[in-house]
Amino acid sequence: MVDRQSKLAAIVRQHESHILTDWIDLLAKSGSRTVDRAEMEHHARAFVRLLVEAMEVDATGKTDGRAWTKMRDLLADISASRARHGSTPSETASFVLSFKEPLFARLQQEYRSDAESLARDLWTATLLLDQLGLFTTEAFRKMREDIIVRQQRELLELSTPVVSLWEGILAVPLIGTLDSERTQIVMESLLQRIVDTGASIAIVDITGVPTVDTLVAQHLLKTVGAARLMG
Repeated sequence: MVDRQSKLAAIVRQHESHILTDWIDLLAKSGSRTVDRAEMEHHARAFVRLLVEAMEVDATGKTDGRAWTKMRDLLADISASRARHGSTPSETASFVLSFKEPLFARLQQEYRSDAESLARDLWTATLLLDQLGLFTTEAFRKMREDIIVRQQRELLELSTPVVSLWEGILAVPLIGTLDSERTQIVMESLLQRIVDTGASIAIVDITGVPTVDTLVAQHLLKTVGAARLMG
């Protein structure tokens, strides 16, 4: 694996310009509309550079070592960017996996009369790129989950407004189901507004809440207690 990986790195470095040109053209034809060409080219060039650097240092055939840290960071950034811009998981993973086409084409030219070496390098490249593709997919999934959680929290905050009725008087009109998570948001929002405005009176209106269970009632009582401690 050591010889194969270092040889593969040498081939990519030697033909980097041609491989990059072919890959960028391929990405431009099949890429997502949410990614502009300048960003795509920047990511592609960084990917190839970090791929060569990592292969030259770490010949274990794994991509979870220290030598691959910068590559993993790059792929995490790419996944985060594409998740924010609405790309699909398959589009994001294709960024890595599509590199096989120009790389394999170059390897075929390099080993025209050496089928055994070609097969070995193809297998080495496949193992590495598949691992990087899986990492990209996992990073994309995690970012999408983080975005969903943040959006849910933002919606909860919108559904629990803290209204200033008069100078020094705040009100929290609650309508609908009040679960523990929403109650926690109410408590945080109210206490923050008390800090921001210096209000001395806070009214929590729960007449629009159909049911209040024991846990929710405890949260509300804690909110009242915390507000009292703040003066």
